[in-house]
Amino acid sequence: MDSVLMTIDPAISALRPHIQPLTKNLPVPIRDAISSLLGEVCYKRLVVDIAPTSECASLAISKALGIGIVSLSAIVKLPQLLKITSSKSAEGLSFPSYLLETTAFAISLAYSARSGFPFSTYGENALVATQNVVIAALILHLSGKSAGAAAWVAAAAGAGYALANEQIVSMDLLGQMMAGAGVIGMAAKLPQIYTIWQQGGTGQLSAFAVFTYLFGSLARIYTTLQEVPDKKILYTFFAACTLNAVLAFQMFYYWNSTASAAHAGELGKKPERIAMGEGGTSATSTGASQTKVKGPTTRRRA
Repeated sequence: MDSVLMTIDPAISALRPHIQPLTKNLPVPIRDAISSLLGEVCYKRLVVDIAPTSECASLAISKALGIGIVSLSAIVKLPQLLKITSSKSAEGLSFPSYLLETTAFAISLAYSARSGFPFSTYGENALVATQNVVIAALILHLSGKSAGAAAWVAAAAGAGYALANEQIVSMDLLGQMMAGAGVIGMAAKLPQIYTIWQQGGTGQLSAFAVFTYLFGSLARIYTTLQEVPDKKILYTFFAACTLNAVLAFQMFYYWNSTASAAHAGELGKKPERIAMGEGGTSATSTGASQTKVKGPTTRRRA
């Protein structure tokens, strides 16, 4: 970071006289918000003096990444929800995977919140866990298990209350659970990885969610190193990043499989040769299915 700052220092020095009249007279609400986010020392160095140090620049990057991740997490599962509701199919999605992932997110959320870590380092856990509960309920409902879907939502709400309550789950016990959250997170990805391999395609799995998860877990490793002095959290993100990379590889490998939905269209690109139900599995709300294949019919061209 020091070498980067030295490289851009001439540009900063040239711009400083023009920018400082603005940064020194920010509206009070904006000034207070940035100051509370960066701290008084780094606020003065970065905003008032415009003389960044390596420590303050690293903190600012971490905060920006954290806020970006939390903001994006509000919609990260929206494409997945839309694919399920529009197709009325949960093909390629694994309920055990969502159950385990939600468990890991809930533990991490409770542990981070009760430990007093900055919200920007864990806020996405709450948003993604909530979306996961909805998706998992839809998976059960479309499999003809509506009663199970209702029970799942009730159980998730009860577990969330228990984790947040010191009277029910002590901090010592929560710390032990957090130590196992990384293992749970890894176990959450394995059913999804196996389902994709077994069906020979990604089905209704959202490419947007998969790639966002991968980049988000990479960014979280950085923000954790910068702001959270807890190796349990760091190891959890390392584990998540590893298996998110496997899912991203499967998404590329099975991109043009007939058992994969139109991922290109979801990412705003022109779909190539993708079709549902030709040689793949077509699990709809009625539970009907066709023959399974274990490899892509057409691999993506470089």
